[in-house]
Amino acid sequence: MLDVLPVFSGDARITRLFTLVPGSDFGADAFSAIDALGGRTVPWSEACGRSYDLIVAASPKGDLRLLHGPHVLIPHGAGFNKSIRSEGSADSASGLDPTYLRRTHDHAPAALHALAHPDQIARLAAADPRAARRAKVIGDLTLERILASTSLRDRYRVALGTGARKLLVLVSTWGPESLVRQHPGLAARLAAQLPYDEYQLALVIHPNERSLLGTYELAERLAPALDAGMILPDPHEEWASVLIAADALVTDHGSAALYYCAAQDRPVVSVHRGGGELIPGSPMGVLLDRIPQLERAEDIADALRAYRQGSGNAAAQAAFAPAGDAVDRLRTEVYALLGLAPPAYGVTPRLLPSPAPAARVPAAFDVHVETTALGVRITRHPAGIGLPGHHLAVELGAAAEQLSRSAGLLYRRPLPASAAPVDLAWTADGWTQHALSAYPGCRSAAALLPSGGCLLRVRGHERTYAIQAEPLSEAGRIVQIDPAIALSAVHARLVSPHPAPDSRTVMNCLVGERTFRITLRPATDTEATQVI
Repeated sequence: MLDVLPVFSGDARITRLFTLVPGSDFGADAFSAIDALGGRTVPWSEACGRSYDLIVAASPKGDLRLLHGPHVLIPHGAGFNKSIRSEGSADSASGLDPTYLRRTHDHAPAALHALAHPDQIARLAAADPRAARRAKVIGDLTLERILASTSLRDRYRVALGTGARKLLVLVSTWGPESLVRQHPGLAARLAAQLPYDEYQLALVIHPNERSLLGTYELAERLAPALDAGMILPDPHEEWASVLIAADALVTDHGSAALYYCAAQDRPVVSVHRGGGELIPGSPMGVLLDRIPQLERAEDIADALRAYRQGSGNAAAQAAFAPAGDAVDRLRTEVYALLGLAPPAYGVTPRLLPSPAPAARVPAAFDVHVETTALGVRITRHPAGIGLPGHHLAVELGAAAEQLSRSAGLLYRRPLPASAAPVDLAWTADGWTQHALSAYPGCRSAAALLPSGGCLLRVRGHERTYAIQAEPLSEAGRIVQIDPAIALSAVHARLVSPHPAPDSRTVMNCLVGERTFRITLRPATDTEATQVI
């Protein structure tokens, strides 16, 4: 609804009011979304007692016949892919169920039934021939917003803190066959399986499922994955921004994957195990028949590699008419129903906002170290969700004290400038000495310097070390690693039985498929006394 209503944007002749048809189990959050935008809501009892110039609804369900005025039904989701056994007629597509269509049209025939694809008119005619007479292919205005916003992909990835990592998005519909019901621990298993410095996770979950559980309950159920840095985008607008930012998708039989496939041709895999909801031959049925199946979280890399380019195109083409003018089509139709000339200025799809970053960012890592002929390979996982590694690296002041006392490597990032009238601040070397004294179980302590380098002190070593990771150049872009990754590589070398370097040394740090050069040398007095 909120993607559609901007067709009236800027028209002072139009007053927009919202009401909720009774009978939904998920109504509270719908009102919250409208309230958050400052929309004016009307109680159902009051809405039924008035007449309107136009009534726009996203579903034929409920007693729409009690609302007085011309009705416009708009697309709800991408295609008509599911049959909800607990509702209406058995085996009918949700949104095209003749039980609801006939009940609506017997009392107040829709003046317009807007659809997203020509095939949907034939499906509507099979369900209710009278409804099909008022049907027209308009397109999908949500898809129009997504396509209009694809050039903002880099901006969205910056907002999410994705960087050079691959963003893997899980999408879940609602109900007993959904991803979150059938695979409740999948997000946590993926967080434990995928290296933190190579992958970022997000979960897009249907508003109904969020409404059923409540935000607090949902967050508690997803706590292991959220603690590991998974993103849980808002169900209004942010979910679509995250799809644009994604590098790969894991889907059930919900239609969000079709928007992803229509906007880009990147890997998508399925966790749908079958059941009674998916309609064979529907656009989602076409997609799930063409993409790899993910059986276990441990097989995610193989499943993504098995995806073949173009697999999602046929499904997207079966769900959406050619995009580009859905706003103009709908605008023409609804203004004709109102008997008004549209305003002289045009209306274009509104760009999607930048999504919010992860609410929780891990500050303690189990670091796995592998010494190879090419260098030291560093693989980090958020502490506590996988197997222990070579050492535990912890950011002091950002992680729990228990983790800090168990750390092999402690590090501290620069603090914001103080506004105190008489300031007190550590020098880099002063803080490393303090950390090793305060945490006797710690082998190394390091201060990340504002310059991007690090100063490292190893217990038992006479000198302190300056560390600098060189950025990589990739096709006109610069790739930089978190200095904490370089610290773990150097820590692993310096606590090994090999002799410590007494002069400038260059070593390779392997992170995923990338190799970074790290310079290690004795620190200067200037570096040691730098304020952090």
